[in-house]
Amino acid sequence: MKRLDVIDGMRGYFLVFMLINHMVFAGGLWLVEINHRNLAFVEDAQGFVFLSGLLTGMVYARKMMKDGYHVGRDRIWSRALELYRYAMGVVLVILVLQLVLPGATQAWQNWLGTVSLKDPASLAPVATFLVQPTFMDILPQYIAYMVFAPIVIWFCLRGQWLGVAIASLLVWLAAQLGLHRMITYPLNGWLAGAPDKEGLRVSFNLMGWQIVFFAGIIAGTLTSMGKIEWQKVFDPKRTTLAWTALAITIFFLPLRITTAHGLMPGFVLEKFGLMEVRADFGPVYLINFAAVAYGIAWVLIAGPRHRSPIIQKLASGLTSLFTLNFLQLLGRHSLQIYVWHVLIVYMVYYIDGRTPELSQLTKTAITLAALGVLALPALWRDRERLFANSPILGPWVKTAA
Repeated sequence: MKRLDVIDGMRGYFLVFMLINHMVFAGGLWLVEINHRNLAFVEDAQGFVFLSGLLTGMVYARKMMKDGYHVGRDRIWSRALELYRYAMGVVLVILVLQLVLPGATQAWQNWLGTVSLKDPASLAPVATFLVQPTFMDILPQYIAYMVFAPIVIWFCLRGQWLGVAIASLLVWLAAQLGLHRMITYPLNGWLAGAPDKEGLRVSFNLMGWQIVFFAGIIAGTLTSMGKIEWQKVFDPKRTTLAWTALAITIFFLPLRITTAHGLMPGFVLEKFGLMEVRADFGPVYLINFAAVAYGIAWVLIAGPRHRSPIIQKLASGLTSLFTLNFLQLLGRHSLQIYVWHVLIVYMVYYIDGRTPELSQLTKTAITLAALGVLALPALWRDRERLFANSPILGPWVKTAA
């Protein structure tokens, strides 16, 4: 139970920084410059996708072991359909707001492109995920992976997880070599052929980013099978990989700082940039994600049993962070919170575009207010559990439920 609480806390943590990083103001926001994405090539989307894969493997592997492949498959595909409804729902809400809010079409032009309810033909590429408006791009890739998740989990249950891992690595390698362009380039030309159409618009290369999700699927499935004893995997006496992960993170730290602030010399960036393509989840991102993920897992699991008081305190600090009630509340309802955060970000961007440039103090206040508002869907969904015993809210909550 504690392990799942920590996972919920992690998801909540990623959602908080996802909102902060997506707050776009004229003149920028200082909070965006002081979070972890500027210290390592590791971002919230990677953690969010990995934990989604991990929980998918843990939950649906148990379902398949208990009720069989077909029941588990149907549950996963039902979940994918639910995600699709949410993905389309948030698009429709934004497009309705685009019609009713004065100046919204101009304010959101860069984010929505030519998509509009006034042009029904523009909705078809959105419905098929060929055109993904800004900040509406995580759910489409998650849905695509969920389509293949049943067979991947089934192979893992049959002991073929290593074959799955190799296949995922080869697909990732194909993305780095640009083999996906044999499909995406003709598709882009076809979509862009019509007047005023922008062509294929996606933020994530599915072939590259799938390695994050299916690594989580493998880990989650093996955990449900009892094939992994995490206390033994992350043994406090085995520190070689932990030190290696730390060394990799420290090595990339100055590189990330220089690229984040435009300080890397152009003749170096020309070569380095080929290895750090975010859309493809390039080698730099894969290496950093593996190092940071292993390091955090080692601290959380092995840290409390380590003889060093410093490492024990570090483990205690991380555990305290990821068990904050606010973060766990967000993490328990991550799908609804993600969709809600898109609406918040669009509205803030609209307001910012309709006002004179705001001060950093005002931007900070708006961001903090947005973080408070972010929890509203979670509070509503958890209302009975949170407020049922309240003398003031209890009667209302029971009636609403």
